[in-house]
Amino acid sequence: MDAKLFLQAITKFFSGFVLVGLLLFLPAGTFRFWQAWLFLGVLFVPMFAAGLFMMFRAPALLKKRLNAKEEQRDQKLVLLFSAVMFLAAFLVAGFNARFHWLTAPAWVVWAAAAVLLCGYLMYAEVMRENAYLSRTVEVQENQKVIDTGLYGVVRHPMYSATLLLFLSMGLVLGSPISFFILLFYIPIIVLRIRNEERVLDEGLEGYRAYRQKVKYRLVPFVW
Repeated sequence: MDAKLFLQAITKFFSGFVLVGLLLFLPAGTFRFWQAWLFLGVLFVPMFAAGLFMMFRAPALLKKRLNAKEEQRDQKLVLLFSAVMFLAAFLVAGFNARFHWLTAPAWVVWAAAAVLLCGYLMYAEVMRENAYLSRTVEVQENQKVIDTGLYGVVRHPMYSATLLLFLSMGLVLGSPISFFILLFYIPIIVLRIRNEERVLDEGLEGYRAYRQKVKYRLVPFVW
């Protein structure tokens, strides 16, 4: 095992856990926010398991994802808008727990948690199918078009998975207001996909033929 990679991964993991916890519990003014504990569990436990799997079975992929840095201007804007969206959604969820503005019933919270876990399972399947999976928009050396499995249904199944993940987060936190804030992910991801497809069209052999074969980008029969 690469000790340096392990330290880098575990530091990022716990930093993320602490940051999200602060964004939720500080505005809530209490640790008695059960939806936040549920959210942290369903978000970070699978993430930890996936990190361990990559550490031992695919360290190169883990290193690539930890060190990802966007070079495209449009993608830097996507990351900025996404950060602002998540910051607003988490803070609002915390304040919503404190002031009880609009709270989702428990059954909605648990149903949303199930959807979030389904998103994780879909994400894991995408990672299994695509060895070139990257956090950045780029064409890698020797990269080939993947057109089997989920890639035979939509062209960007990773983003389909994140759509399930992100749109369920607000409801797991019990905050319909946060859910509506996270709907901004839809135009953000559309911007990212359009830019990514321009890059792949220009740099990845066979991608234009793949676009003709698989018509839908994100959601079957919709877009």
